[in-house]
Amino acid sequence: MKFGKRLKQQIEDTLPDWRDKFLLYKDLKKLVRVISRSIDANADTDAEVEFVCLLNSEIDKFNSFFMEQEEDFVIRHRELRERIDRVLKSWGRDGSGREYHNVVEIGNIREDIVNLHGEMVLLVNYSNVNYIGLGKILKKYDKRTGGLLRVSFIEKILEQPFYKTDSISKMIKECESSIDAIFPVRREAEEEMKKGKAISAGGEGILRNTVSALLSMEQIRRGSSTYSHFSLPPLNLSHSDFIHSFQLNSPIPILHLL
Repeated sequence: MKFGKRLKQQIEDTLPDWRDKFLLYKDLKKLVRVISRSIDANADTDAEVEFVCLLNSEIDKFNSFFMEQEEDFVIRHRELRERIDRVLKSWGRDGSGREYHNVVEIGNIREDIVNLHGEMVLLVNYSNVNYIGLGKILKKYDKRTGGLLRVSFIEKILEQPFYKTDSISKMIKECESSIDAIFPVRREAEEEMKKGKAISAGGEGILRNTVSALLSMEQIRRGSSTYSHFSLPPLNLSHSDFIHSFQLNSPIPILHLL
């Protein structure tokens, strides 16, 4: 699949408010064509300056959005941990203290964890897709114009906040651990699904898009003949705890998504 089509699919598979935050790949591609034609015709153009300015503007956009989302996720993650601690402290070792309001709260917490996990996976995918897009448009620029922008620009990108997803990845793992700890065993999960309590309809979209994002990350991080030290490392999702929990607790038929 060509990157332009993949990017379009990724934009569709994310949260609505994020759709104008992705790389303006078509605009950059058009500028590359203009620059290439001007070089062939030995004509002067401002398109090269415009191309570099747009690249820098896009990187600033990614950083601003990523850091804003990351800050929100840190706050939500901390609040979830506090809610979990409060409920667990109210339970005795023998299981006493599991009043109705605590059971309801655990159900709410489970749903909030899944939603937060999903949004964070989408943010990591957002970082991956935009990084790959920048690399592809820079490679296209160098090939079509004979320029040498790619190496220096990618080295700059590797130091940008939107590229550094370690903190988000750590919170994703912690959410997965919380999901394992709080989600019921298979039998209980099946009972909840029969009652329609496993996950709200509002959360289904995030879950569906999360699985799509996980599979997309696996594809774009997979090693290939064009692998280089600028490529994202391979991602192994074959033992994803989250997908396992998703299968147990979501009424969405995951096999159809895969």
